[in-house]
Amino acid sequence: MIRLYDLAGARDDCRFSPNCWPVRMALLHKGLQFETVPWRFTEKDAIAFSGQGSVPVLVDGEHTVFEKWAIAEYLEDAYPHKPSLFGGPGGRAPAYFVTNWTVSVVSAGVIRLILSDIFNVIHGKDKEYFRKTREQRFGMTLEAVTDGRDKRVEEFRNSLQPLRASLARSPHLSGEAPAWTDYVVFGPFQWARSVSHFPLLTPDDPVFAWRERMIQLFNREADKVHVLEK
Repeated sequence: MIRLYDLAGARDDCRFSPNCWPVRMALLHKGLQFETVPWRFTEKDAIAFSGQGSVPVLVDGEHTVFEKWAIAEYLEDAYPHKPSLFGGPGGRAPAYFVTNWTVSVVSAGVIRLILSDIFNVIHGKDKEYFRKTREQRFGMTLEAVTDGRDKRVEEFRNSLQPLRASLARSPHLSGEAPAWTDYVVFGPFQWARSVSHFPLLTPDDPVFAWRERMIQLFNREADKVHVLEK
């Protein structure tokens, strides 16, 4: 069976990585059987076999693949008889663009609104590592990063206008049915739901309605783990 090493918090059922969730959804999209292995930030030895130190890591028989886009391409190429993640060869390049846009805009915006909340849900053994590395990255304390978020969230919501424009044409970013572009954008929103009570979206936002449709996919897979924002 396929194994997916998946970032976990203090609770095994708190699975909050914005990079792992698109892979989980992609595996469900393909209809593949898999098991997830909870992994913490400081458990580098557990995935040393992959040659690097972060998740997601997917193990499929003799194949080990890491990084969400590389895993998506692997699944598409290894299981061509299963439902396509990209809608055919012509959809791969646009899906890659959306993957990179999500990192630059959505994930980058979300982390500045929830970073200090992440600290509250991670395992005790990860706390020192997490605070040190993230405070070095941002050049300030975790708490300073999220300070003033009640006002700054409006800037984040404005950055989502390309999503609203797409959703005005179809129920999903991929069209009539969800696919990789939906899964990869959903990742940061599920990340936030898993670690924070802070509302990224307002109920009247089309992106909020789309997120609700994503939560309902695959027998509500996104609610089968521990989440804070319902």
